[in-house]
Formats: sequence, structure tokens, C-alpha cells
Amino acid sequence: MHVKAKMIAFGGLLLALCVVFMALGSVIETSTLFLLAAASFFVGIVIREFGLKMGAAFYIAAVLLGFITAPNKFYVLTFAAMGFYIWGIEAAWRWLEKKPQLPGRQIIFWISKYVIFNIVYIPIVIIFRDMLFSQALSPTATAGVIAGGQIGLFVYDRAYDYVQVHVWGKMRGRVMG
Repeated sequence: MHVKAKMIAFGGLLLALCVVFMALGSVIETSTLFLLAAASFFVGIVIREFGLKMGAAFYIAAVLLGFITAPNKFYVLTFAAMGFYIWGIEAAWRWLEKKPQLPGRQIIFWISKYVIFNIVYIPIVIIFRDMLFSQALSPTATAGVIAGGQIGLFVYDRAYDYVQVHVWGKMRGRVMG
């Protein structure tokens, strides 16, 4: 099979899985965050296999198809935030790879992860506070929600690393070979 055709076919399959996971997140309410996180991990797989441009196209297509097909549009927005984070950290990693002389690259990478996350997360918590919470939050509770998000990011990021290394790392040879 021609390389471009294989890339498009594989990307289409991942896109279909991504949209199915988004739709399932609306149906299986108890596993919504898990399914949305799993859907966003496909963005990272496409980026690692085909590059940032293809990853951006995949991400945009997934968000648009999600809005068309997923029953709960709010979950598509959640996926969009998670996918943006994945795209952002992969872009930061590729930029840092080109700078081997830069001291403390690992620390810079971790800082960039939290900056990218908070660029999305903090405005959502503040602007959409009434939509997210049933009652008004005090400034202390808002700070607690923001701090809780940082812990959630740590768990999400560890899960993403695990999927990329262990799950996709083992499946890659069978699927891409």
C-alpha cells in the first residue's frame, strides 16, 4: 500500500475510534472522563506517527465530527481541551528536541505541560463557573478546584505516558508493521 494511503487509512480508523469514544462518553456516564481521555490519546498517537500537522488536522476533524455525532456537545468541548493539551505538549517536546544544548530541558518540559494545561483550565473554571457547578463557589473553593485540576493533570499525563510507551508501544509493531 502506498505510504500516503496507509497514513490516511490509519488516521481514518483512529478518527472513527476517537468519535466512538466521545459518543460512548455520553452514553456511559460513569466512564465519561476515562473515555474522553482515551479519545484524546489518539491525537498523540497520530502526532507521534505522522507529525504535528497531521495531528492538528486529526484533532480538528475529531472535534468537528464530535460536534456532528456526539449526543452531549459539552463532552466534545472537554475532549477538545484534552486534545489541545496533548497537541501542545507534543509540540513542546518536539521544540525541546531541537535544542539539545538547552539546560534543564526536562524541567522546562514539565513547566510547559502545566502552562499549557492552565491556559485552558483556569479560564474554563472561571468563565464557565455557573455551568460547571450547581452553586456559586467561594474564592477558596475555586482555588481548591484549580488545585484539584493540577492533581488531575498529573494523573492524566501519567496515563498518557503509559499508553504511549506500554500500550501503543506494544501495538505499534503489529498495526504499523
